[in-house]
Amino acid sequence: MFKAKPITAIDIGTSLIKVLVARKEKEGLEILAKTQIPSFGVRKGEVIKINKVAENIQAAIDKIEKEFNFKIKSCFCNINGAHLHSLPSQGLVSVSRADRKISEEDIERVFRQTQAINLASNKEILDIFPKEFIIDGEGGIKEPLGLSGVRLEVKVLLICAFSPFLENLTKALLSTGIQIADVIPSPLASSFACLTPEQKELGVALVDIGAETTGLAVFEEGDLIDLAVFPIGSANITNDIALGLRTEIDTAEQIKKEFCSLSKEKRKLKKGMKKEKREKIEIPEKFLVFSKKILDEIVYSRIGEIFDQIQKELKKISKQELLPAGVVLTGGGSLLSGIDDYAKEKIKLPCRLAKFGNNINLEENDLSFSTALGLLKSSDLNEKKDIKKNFGSGVKKFFKIFLPY
Repeated sequence: MFKAKPITAIDIGTSLIKVLVARKEKEGLEILAKTQIPSFGVRKGEVIKINKVAENIQAAIDKIEKEFNFKIKSCFCNINGAHLHSLPSQGLVSVSRADRKISEEDIERVFRQTQAINLASNKEILDIFPKEFIIDGEGGIKEPLGLSGVRLEVKVLLICAFSPFLENLTKALLSTGIQIADVIPSPLASSFACLTPEQKELGVALVDIGAETTGLAVFEEGDLIDLAVFPIGSANITNDIALGLRTEIDTAEQIKKEFCSLSKEKRKLKKGMKKEKREKIEIPEKFLVFSKKILDEIVYSRIGEIFDQIQKELKKISKQELLPAGVVLTGGGSLLSGIDDYAKEKIKLPCRLAKFGNNINLEENDLSFSTALGLLKSSDLNEKKDIKKNFGSGVKKFFKIFLPY
C-alpha cells in the first residue's frame, strides 16, 4: 500500500487510455503507477459509445489495482474534441458595500455576469479563466478583493463544451464507480505539464498532436487567451500512407516511424543523394516497394493541413508570428522526426519539443503522456485556479466534485 494519498489521472484518448497514479513530494510528482491500453468507443476525442469506453476504463483501472495492490477511488480526467472552444466574455457590477471595499460577494456576482451569454441549449460553460479585473476604469488588476471602487469589471475566457459529449464522458467514468475530481480540456491539461510560467508570461502556443485531434492552448501575460481543438491528428497521416501505398495500417505506421522525416537537414541530404538511391524504398517482408517522393507528398500534405489550422487560429486571435516564447509541441504525434523544424518554418515562430522537467520522475520524456501528467499537476490549485469553487457554482456540471483520495 502507498504511504501517502495518491492522485489518479485518466487520459481518455482516441487510440489509447492512459492511467497515471502519483503522489506529491517536496521535489515534485512521484509516479507510482503507469499503464495504457487500447481505446475503443472514442472518435476524434469524443466519447460516442459509453459502455465500450467504460469497459476500457475499467480494464485500465483493474490492471493498475491488480499490479500495485491499490484501490482507485477518484480521478482527474480529460475532455477532448472539436466541440471544445473558447469564448471571451466580460462582466460588470456595482460594488455593494457602503465603504466601497470589494468583497467576495462582488467578485462572485461579476463572474456570474460573464456567464450571461447567448449559448446554444446543447452547450455549456465548462470553465472560466479571468484575464483581468477593472476597477473604475483602471485595468490590469489580478486580485481585486479588499480594494476600493465603485464599479467592478472582469474580462474572462470561457471554455465551452457540447453537453452530450460531456455527459457521455462522465457517464462512462461514473459507471465504473470512480468519483470525478475534475474534468479538464486536453490542451489545457497538457499545458500544465509542458509550459513554464515564464513561457506563459512571454506568450506561447502549446500544440498537442494526438491520434485524431490536435489541441491548441495559447497563453500571454500568464493568462489563457485561446483554446481550440481540430479534428485531425497523426492517425490521419498513417491512414493516408495506408491508402496511398495500398498497405495495411500497421505497415503504414511502421513506414511513418522509420522513413518519414520533416527535418531540414535530412531533406537537404536526401536532395543531394543520387537519384536511384533516393527514389525507392523497399520493405521485403511486406513485398512492398514505393517511391520516397510519393511518401513525402502524402506526409507533407497532411502535416501541412494540421499546421494550416493552427496558423488560421493564431491569425484569428491576432497572434500570428507574435508569440515570443514560440510554439511547444507535445502529444504522440510530435514524435514524428523533424516536426519541430517543420513547424518553425511553417509558423515562423521559435519551436521546440516539450520537456516535462526534473520535478517529474517519469522514466522517459514520453510526450504521449503529457495530458495525463498535466491532469496530475492540475490537482494543485497553484496550477489550476478553481474558479467554480472560489467564486460560486454558476458553471453547470454533469458530475459531482469530490476530493481525491
